[in-house]
Amino acid sequence: MSRVAEGWTLRCVNCGATYESDVRSYVCSRCSNLLELVKRGSVSKRGLYGEVGQPGVWRFRKALPLEAEVRPVSLSEGGTPLVHVSRVGARVGLKWLYVKNEGQNPSGSFKDRGMTVSVTRAVQGGAKLLLCASTGNTAASMAAYAARAGVTALVTVPAGKVASGKLAQVIAYGAKMIRVEGDFDAALKITLKVASEIKELAVMNSVNPYRIEGQKTTAYEIFEQMGQKVPDYVVLPVGNAGNISAIWKGFKELRDWGISEALPRMVGVQAAGAQPIVEAFQHGRDSVTAVQPKTIASAINIGNPASWKKALAALRESSGMALAVTDEETIAARMELASTEGIFVEPASAVPIAALKKIGLKLGKGATVVCICTGNGLKDQESVKVQLDSNPLVSGPDQLASLLAKTA
Repeated sequence: MSRVAEGWTLRCVNCGATYESDVRSYVCSRCSNLLELVKRGSVSKRGLYGEVGQPGVWRFRKALPLEAEVRPVSLSEGGTPLVHVSRVGARVGLKWLYVKNEGQNPSGSFKDRGMTVSVTRAVQGGAKLLLCASTGNTAASMAAYAARAGVTALVTVPAGKVASGKLAQVIAYGAKMIRVEGDFDAALKITLKVASEIKELAVMNSVNPYRIEGQKTTAYEIFEQMGQKVPDYVVLPVGNAGNISAIWKGFKELRDWGISEALPRMVGVQAAGAQPIVEAFQHGRDSVTAVQPKTIASAINIGNPASWKKALAALRESSGMALAVTDEETIAARMELASTEGIFVEPASAVPIAALKKIGLKLGKGATVVCICTGNGLKDQESVKVQLDSNPLVSGPDQLASLLAKTA
């Protein structure tokens, strides 16, 4: 296995065991928990933000665990817009509500931030085959970056439970796809089992700590886009729970390196039909109980999240909150964000907006709140197709004029 970049260490999130080289499947050999990458030393503000002509994730190379001479496998990911959504904000009682629109990444989701780093590391280590289990976005992203790197991509997906737009991406990018009976958790279980037995293969799920390193750059960008300020709250969807821990890690690094003085409170939102982390957090438990997930928000339709321990830590360390929303609330929020602000997101990306309808007033009208909208709406169109047939059909100008008169 390849040695970790100079100045970095792999550390178990549970027992604290350290490793100087990558570990197959990135699981601690002592206690079987996940590993995280820890940087020794700090990065200056100038070092972090001073790069010019290098937009996106790789602008922050000095905070990423790869040597300077390693050539990135990149599609110009990151650098996504932070949009002030005043109309939605007014409806939920927040003056300073923003959306970080991660759906504008190359494959249409936030997964690209982590994938560029993890695929670069895998190729550097000699991997010839990239493997992941997915509810759709990870598969699409990995397939795109595998194509960019010129290596083979193999994805496992829960049969019948992935949005067609995401499956189309996987096929278009040339990946090999295998459907698995059961849900995402079943797909991930067999994927990790196979990965532990095959050489020249790299797992690209969020158990891979290099994914987390790429995703933490979301925090760096938010801080800069807000005029070098930290928001009061960061609200985001929680599925397998890698992203909430990644963004929290990014904000903590900014504080620990002396670049910022404050930390945000993290708000994790799950679907009512898949809320093991919400249940554990609200009841003060130190572990999650797996559930059989069922939600229209396919990207977070996960009942046994791999990164639950790190997610609970992020919520508790930040004095944050966790809550669940129904599918009906999610779809209403999705349509509202699109029709009032022009931002079309997949259902999972709308759960933060749905959550703010419940808690917005509690946060305080003057609170600065950033919602992480993780995926583009074109990836998951099934939930809006039912409205297409209800639209009027005309055959000539007179009928159109009549309809327009009624609309005016």
